[in-house]
Amino acid sequence: MVRKCYNQFMKLMSEKEIVQVMERFKKQMPDPQPELYAPNPYCFLVSVVLSAQATDKSVNLATEDLYKIADSPEKMLALGEEKLISYIRPIGLYKNKAKNVIKLSQTLVEKFDSKIPRTREELESLSGVGRKTANVVLNVIYGQNTMPVDTHLMRVGPKTGLAEGKNPLQVEESLLKRIPEEYLKDAHHWLLLHGRYICTARNPKCDQCLIADLCCHNE
Repeated sequence: MVRKCYNQFMKLMSEKEIVQVMERFKKQMPDPQPELYAPNPYCFLVSVVLSAQATDKSVNLATEDLYKIADSPEKMLALGEEKLISYIRPIGLYKNKAKNVIKLSQTLVEKFDSKIPRTREELESLSGVGRKTANVVLNVIYGQNTMPVDTHLMRVGPKTGLAEGKNPLQVEESLLKRIPEEYLKDAHHWLLLHGRYICTARNPKCDQCLIADLCCHNE
């Protein structure tokens, strides 16, 4: 299927091919989980905020000891910004991230009874939380059918022909529209991991790709 879309002329998978892709991912990974370590929803939110422009591995290393003493908004506020920095310094952009974590913790205590909001609008009212982070939280914590588009999905979606779009919102909307609802809860995990380990930006491992025969190979 070739059509004129956001990226001029590109190939898009058919509905049948998309189902085949999702079924293959499902068979390979029936219960995909985020690679960020977090003992509870609050810590998961913090980890997602900290993961901006950083690897999940670096965030996990930085938060392993942090969450032993600050696993709630109240404990994080008691820890304070300067001590928080001492834990997260290795992940980069630590000053700004520390400010965001303290501010969002304060907001959670004051406005949300220390609970994680259930709507994108409320989540985006928290410091350091944008649309992608809100979508991750809604999907992982509350099981909502959201599509957080990071650099991996932004690349994998159009390249494979699963989606079209020139920016994250366009790719998000395209994926939500084209992927059948029954796969949406897990789809972003599958695509993220596929982009992280197989369909990489440099030297993609096409010989190891389980959807290589269905991929549209768009530039």
